[in-house]
Amino acid sequence: MSEPNFGLCGGCLFQRVVPTTRGSLFSLCERAAEDPSFPRYPRIPVGSCAGFLARPASTDQQQAEDGE
Repeated sequence: MSEPNFGLCGGCLFQRVVPTTRGSLFSLCERAAEDPSFPRYPRIPVGSCAGFLARPASTDQQQAEDGE
């Protein structure tokens, strides 16, 4: 199964992918726990979000991009 297009959420620090026992994947917005103005499970793909915060690149990904 291919990774679904979560749009902007896919690169957000506050996104957590939640799998189901039937193989579906849902995008959980962890900002919703602190701020009810954010939907817990936003409709995807998300194109814009006031709470977006870019997820830092992993060390492995950075080393590959730097050619190390």
